[in-house]
Amino acid sequence: MGGRKRPRRVAGAWILMAALLPGACGEPASDTRRDAPARPAIRVVDDAGRSIELAGPARRIVSLVPSVTGTIVALGAADRLVARTRYDRDPALADLPSLGGGLDPSVEGIVALGPDLVVAWNARDDRALVPRLLDAGIPVYAAEIQDTTAIFATIERVGVLLGERVRADSVAGALRDTLRAVARDVPPGVRPRALYLIAGDPPRTAGPATFIGQALSIAGADPAFPEIPDDWPTISLEAVVARAPDLIVLPVGAELPRLEALAREPGWRDVVAIRAGRVVEIDADLLARPGPELGRAARELRRGLSKVTRGER
Repeated sequence: MGGRKRPRRVAGAWILMAALLPGACGEPASDTRRDAPARPAIRVVDDAGRSIELAGPARRIVSLVPSVTGTIVALGAADRLVARTRYDRDPALADLPSLGGGLDPSVEGIVALGPDLVVAWNARDDRALVPRLLDAGIPVYAAEIQDTTAIFATIERVGVLLGERVRADSVAGALRDTLRAVARDVPPGVRPRALYLIAGDPPRTAGPATFIGQALSIAGADPAFPEIPDDWPTISLEAVVARAPDLIVLPVGAELPRLEALAREPGWRDVVAIRAGRVVEIDADLLARPGPELGRAARELRRGLSKVTRGER
């Protein structure tokens, strides 16, 4: 890889040594190798740093993380899911039994389904779910997806766990292509400062290093609060009014009022972008799920930003 070449005589020595090693030329290395324990067919390391080992591709899966559920569907493996959460709204999963929330499902209900893999949140304060599943002998992959790097890593690892490496490469490649295409569509010039709202009372937003902040950047906007290092910071309404972002990105379907309601609320009606109607509305499920659909979310953001900057409603 660009370093100095090994001297020819040394390389020749290595070739000779390899030829003399037990097992060279197709001969068995030794009887002890046959006695060594078999390695698992599949092994990945999850976001908690734990090693997940499977004897073969996962066939019965419980995913408690909606974005990973979307990845499994994108890999063409929806038929391997044996349950869903209340947040999984894909019609293809409608007939699956619901386990309720992703953070507090019934452990007994999961065990009764007999999964060979559970995907759970990497909740640092969890004292029950993951340990109890592990005690029941069920492999658990803990997911914590904060940025686009983690999205691609998750697609790759889930592909390995499902024995779908080729499809995972294809899904990741399609996502990269879409994000690049969206970035190319951004015109040169001054970029608007955008505030993405997760919650409104008090206001909470997405930091620049999160997948939402990165999607906004790809779509052509700069963060309204670039100096805040937190991933999901809470800010004051007074700070929003003072900062006067050029536009607001409002997730539709989240527990947030729509533009018309915000424009009537004290404080929010003083935000210039709200008064001027410079608001981009986007499906909350589409943007808030860090998975293969992030490319489509970035494209929708680009369309919304383009309309708002042109003054369209």
